[in-house]
Amino acid sequence: MSEIIDAPEEDPFDAIVDAPFDAALSERYLIYAMSTITARSLPDLRDGLKPVHRRLLWAMRLLKLDPASGYKKCARVVGDVIGKYHPHGDQSVYDAMVRLAQTFSLRYPLVDGQGNFGNIDGDNAAAYRYTEARLTRTAIELMNGLDENATDFRPTYNGEDEEPEVMPGLFPNLLANGASGIAVGMATSIPSHNAAEIIDAAMLLIDEPQASHEQLMDIVRGPDFATGGVLVDSRAVISAAYAGGRGAMRVRARFSNGWQDGAWEPTGVEKLTGGTWQLVVSEIPYQVQKGKLIEQIAQLIADKKLPILDDIRDESDEHVRIVLVPKSRNVDPEDLKNALFRLTDLETRFSLNMNVLDADRTPKVMGLGEVLLRWLKHQIEVLVRKSQHRLEKIDSRLELLQGYIIAYLNLDRIIEIIRTEDEPKPVMMAEFQLNDRQAEAILNMRLRSLRRLEEMELRRELEGLQAEREGLVKLLESPTLQKKRLKKDLDALRKSYAEETELGRRRTSLEEAGQAREISLEAFVEREPVTVIMSKRGWIKAMKGHADLSARADFKFKEGDGPAFAFHAQTTDKILIATANGRFYTLGADKLPGA
Repeated sequence: MSEIIDAPEEDPFDAIVDAPFDAALSERYLIYAMSTITARSLPDLRDGLKPVHRRLLWAMRLLKLDPASGYKKCARVVGDVIGKYHPHGDQSVYDAMVRLAQTFSLRYPLVDGQGNFGNIDGDNAAAYRYTEARLTRTAIELMNGLDENATDFRPTYNGEDEEPEVMPGLFPNLLANGASGIAVGMATSIPSHNAAEIIDAAMLLIDEPQASHEQLMDIVRGPDFATGGVLVDSRAVISAAYAGGRGAMRVRARFSNGWQDGAWEPTGVEKLTGGTWQLVVSEIPYQVQKGKLIEQIAQLIADKKLPILDDIRDESDEHVRIVLVPKSRNVDPEDLKNALFRLTDLETRFSLNMNVLDADRTPKVMGLGEVLLRWLKHQIEVLVRKSQHRLEKIDSRLELLQGYIIAYLNLDRIIEIIRTEDEPKPVMMAEFQLNDRQAEAILNMRLRSLRRLEEMELRRELEGLQAEREGLVKLLESPTLQKKRLKKDLDALRKSYAEETELGRRRTSLEEAGQAREISLEAFVEREPVTVIMSKRGWIKAMKGHADLSARADFKFKEGDGPAFAFHAQTTDKILIATANGRFYTLGADKLPGA
């Protein structure tokens, strides 16, 4: 004992290893980079979720926040997530939860929010102590199978609980809702798509795994953004982006003002009295904040960079309605649209970068076909695991049913054994060839179940389970039957997201259009008379109308300054200005200051 007490402590400096600083730094940074890539920024191909989203849905499921239940405070959900599963900041977790509930961010929201969850203007959501939430039907479909051994579970960061490695549901969340993220040295940007189109393309690949990219693009026509809009790139450009998983597509706002004179008016031109008109924007490009867009256009008007536009008004309620008032009724609406497309965010480019984590947690940029094929492979694995789980449940139940039926056939003897024997279980097991589990179940039966009708019900259940078991055994042995079953399940899911439904209706239309042509804005300057006045000190201004040039006393100047000369002109004229250094400049008369 004294030797142990007197033993010298280990010197901590003995554990120091000499290594080049750059090598040690690169090794540690690589660990951080891989953690960022695989555990934070890139979505998993199988369920389209990042860890924070997956943990949010899992925590809400454990809180029983299904669509049929009531709402619970978001603070409760965030607390559970950061306390049990995701040890990060509460604000970052709440921001992720808010995005899952925003109908203008996700094509198919996974969280049903109650309260202020932000808006398309760019306003932030209320604090989590004020808002409430529950899961949507889509989220339930994405998590379907968690109770059927359809996925593996892993310990949480502190080892106290478990969490699913991936959501096993059949909903194609990666492509249906899209994803975006910036990791270390790589990023991802996947637009949302129409779920019905994705399901149709998946069913085509089940039947024809070698289907061409062109066949897939005949079904998946392009992104389907939550905010609608118009995709204006050509079919060839869109197809090329999806073939390799990288590209960019132009998205424009939709000009539409509903019904005009008993007919649908898709151009957005709203006719007013006296031959005047105004343009109405009903949908804006994805990820464009309406408030900033209006400020952008208002600034162009104030800076006189868009002289053909007179005013902009935001008349939105739950639907977007931005009114653009032209300077004159003679302005061509198409010219105004082209100018707005070139100068504002009414036209944006959405980058496509389908960089995702595969089943081995390896990041890779994939084309549309590869993403769907790998997702289908995952769904086949889920189907097999669910079938095996169900088969085990059936075998367990059949074992009990067989014991119950033996008990009913020998009911009097079973009762006699229970009444007369001190240890009835071993006697029953020996006499009727029962196992321990069957004997225990018989002993635990209630007296009320000893009815003739109960025996008939058990036999019907036995026959039904045996038939189901035969079907499951065939399914597990046949890849063809597995594909057939998966296609049947996909077809049933598609009915909930068919284009005839409100949720499944395609929002982003495809209308090929060239680049917005450059408009000579000077051609839209209205011809009005002005009087150009030059002062002795070199100040120049323009007064509206043709003033009397002889009445120079009416002209006002700065203190100590006076008139040099004045002349009549039109706002459409060009003023040639000569400077003291011998240079000449041209300036439109409409751009001269009036002060």
